[in-house]
Amino acid sequence: MSKTKEQAAERAERDLAARLGIDAAKITLESIDEAEFPNGSLGAPVDGEMSMMMITPGWKLQFSAEGKTYEYRAANGQLRLFRFDGQNFVVE
Repeated sequence: MSKTKEQAAERAERDLAARLGIDAAKITLESIDEAEFPNGSLGAPVDGEMSMMMITPGWKLQFSAEGKTYEYRAANGQLRLFRFDGQNFVVE
């Protein structure tokens, strides 16, 4: 099921808070921008993953916390954390 960008942002914020071990109130949503990703994995594949090669519309969500920035990508019911400590993660 597809999510709205607001629902994706709320889920991403909860995920980031859990990963960082901080209260979600310490996280700031900096921006949500429409984006076109190069494939079904939103340009953020995980190791060993294969995805369809097709333009996929969605959103890039930028958060800041503890002096660092973090990027999530969302589309088609997916949510991915992009390059967190050098790795991509599928949140859902």
